[in-house]
Amino acid sequence: MLSPSVAAPPHPTPPETIAEALDHIGPLHGMPFEDRLWLARNGHERIAHAGDILFEEGAPAEHMMLILKGEIHVRRQRSGPMSLFIGRSGQMTGLLPFSRMKSYGGQGFAATDVWALLVHRSLFPQMLTAIPSMTQRIVSTLLDRVREVTRIEQQAEKLTALGKLAGNLAHELNNPASAAQRAASGLNEELRANRKNRFKLINLCLTDEQISAVKTWELKVLVGPVHSPDVPETQHASVSLLAREESIRAWLAELDCPEPWDVAAPLAEQGITVDELNELRAVLPPDATCVSLQFFARYLRSARSIDTLLNSTARIFDLITAVKDYSFMDRAPILEVDVSAGLDATVQMLQSRMSNVKVTRDYEPALPTISAYGSELNQVWTALIENALDALGNTGEIRLTCRQESDMLLIEIWDTGPGIPPELQDRIFEPFFTTKAPGQGLGLGLDNAMRIVRKHRGHISVKSEPGSTCFRVRLPLDQLQAY
Repeated sequence: MLSPSVAAPPHPTPPETIAEALDHIGPLHGMPFEDRLWLARNGHERIAHAGDILFEEGAPAEHMMLILKGEIHVRRQRSGPMSLFIGRSGQMTGLLPFSRMKSYGGQGFAATDVWALLVHRSLFPQMLTAIPSMTQRIVSTLLDRVREVTRIEQQAEKLTALGKLAGNLAHELNNPASAAQRAASGLNEELRANRKNRFKLINLCLTDEQISAVKTWELKVLVGPVHSPDVPETQHASVSLLAREESIRAWLAELDCPEPWDVAAPLAEQGITVDELNELRAVLPPDATCVSLQFFARYLRSARSIDTLLNSTARIFDLITAVKDYSFMDRAPILEVDVSAGLDATVQMLQSRMSNVKVTRDYEPALPTISAYGSELNQVWTALIENALDALGNTGEIRLTCRQESDMLLIEIWDTGPGIPPELQDRIFEPFFTTKAPGQGLGLGLDNAMRIVRKHRGHISVKSEPGSTCFRVRLPLDQLQAY
């Protein structure tokens, strides 16, 4: 059903003029004038102005539209502002004979002033009888339409997948990058504080015996048990740490050390006790003890900042390596692929969704590699693992299995989700079929996975029941005939 804004012109155009204009419609080019005149006399001339809504998403489709002038955009309201289809002057669109189209897949609006000829579906049998060549012209248009819509949907699916991967990667990189930034800032503060305090240390004028005693004491406490702030601790250990810190703070306060709270925390985390502090106090006067402990506390904090920097940058390097492994960057399209490594790289890319998911790996050792399109196979693992995460609600267990069976490589991806209803299991690989909420999926993930697996002369199947769903992918080890 078309919007009321699509109206007949106040002064109808002569049929002969419309017939002349129809020769500029691509699929109708070369059609005899008499056939075009039949369309002009039996169709309905309509005009619309720029910005007018032509039809709403989900409205019944009842007309074939021949666009004589202007441009029409169709967009899905629930999938963002991106245009699903653009109809331009010279195109035949809308409902066509032999099409299974029932309703409009998006909202259509006039991007510019539009002049069009509409043919109602009730006239289709007469049209095909009166114009015999129309059948071939329509079938060719339908084939072009299927190819174009599939291309657009696949592009949108790839962009959605890319957006998810970019979001996951940004989340994963944010944690180590933030930790490295905090560590660098803390290290800078400690270096500045020690620079200001270095003259106090020089003025202590310690004897050789005192310097030797301080070295011995520092070596002793440095090899003791250390509490790491990055490691979760039990309630008992936390209470013990706080008690130790408070006792050290009180000991420093009795010694009249400045800012005892600033020194007590790193000493307590290092596991130093008041008895060990008394050992240092036995060889140094009060002021020397305070200055030495200030320097030592700053050294401990600096050392922890350096460890954090090393760990964070190592994590970032691991993520970059995972991205390169996942995308097979800087490599030939076809190469020897370690499938289990591809599974691990995919898990790494989706790690931000797996904080509450247990991942179990069961890889047969010394598996052979296969000659394949590595980046495309990783798209398969991404689609299957993302489906598992969606089914789990990001909470549960995923099991990855990879083993050799005869001359095939078997990959299984299990999840403990609610399962796929039996009546839907035969449809999940159909293009555009999805059980997700509108706007959350286009239904091309599993279709794309199947096409890639078939491209490698493999097979993909699913077995599902409540609490246990398994996607099985079989790939031949000998891929010589696949290309």
